[in-house]
Amino acid sequence: MIHRGIAMYNIGICDDEQAFATELEEMIGQYARESGTEIRTTLFCNGRELIESEKIELDLIFLDIQMDVMNGLEAAKRIRAKDEKVSIIFLTSLTKYALAGYEYQAVNYIIKPIKYVRLKRELDRWLESYRREDRKYILVTNEDGRHRVDLSTLHYLETYNRNVKLHTDSGDIISYKKMKELEAGLEDAHFIRCHSGYLVNLFFVKRVGKLEIILTDGETIPISQPKRKLVMEKLTDYWGDRL
Repeated sequence: MIHRGIAMYNIGICDDEQAFATELEEMIGQYARESGTEIRTTLFCNGRELIESEKIELDLIFLDIQMDVMNGLEAAKRIRAKDEKVSIIFLTSLTKYALAGYEYQAVNYIIKPIKYVRLKRELDRWLESYRREDRKYILVTNEDGRHRVDLSTLHYLETYNRNVKLHTDSGDIISYKKMKELEAGLEDAHFIRCHSGYLVNLFFVKRVGKLEIILTDGETIPISQPKRKLVMEKLTDYWGDRL
């Protein structure tokens, strides 16, 4: 799924006060209904549970600072070591703790208890900022953590053993998703399946040979004969739009 500010938003609530977490989840649900925004919420009872949830891709985290099992500041520190982009709003009953949270690039902090009007204001502000960036990227989660892969840096995807290897400007990243699943998520972008084991970003195509594609960095990837005609048509349309 390409993130452009129009997809479902995944919001995490990490708080060891179950009653408060449930109330916050209900208020977020109310906001989603009133604003027509698709939001999925996930609850975490402490910081350790949050940082160990590698398979959950979050866009925003409401993170309580004062928790017995790994407090919010320690959790934020570990999150930032793996993910610089996920938004964090700290929750606390004491302002002095919230200010310390800005070290981890927090969007803001909210003093508990929280009222719906304040939550709505924060979500409105966050969504406006998030959408304004016109994000075009995919999120990849593997044993090394959670990675944001900007499509402008993604050259091509290659079937690798039973996984998929993403070749980017900054190196290769392994995704545990199937090629078909990744291809479906990139249908709105300029990627095309040039071979059963390859999905290429047309932006990086320099020229097309008989059964190979030469990329702008000189790298060569295969193109199957049955797919060559479609690739040439898509590439002609893509280049034509930019002339």
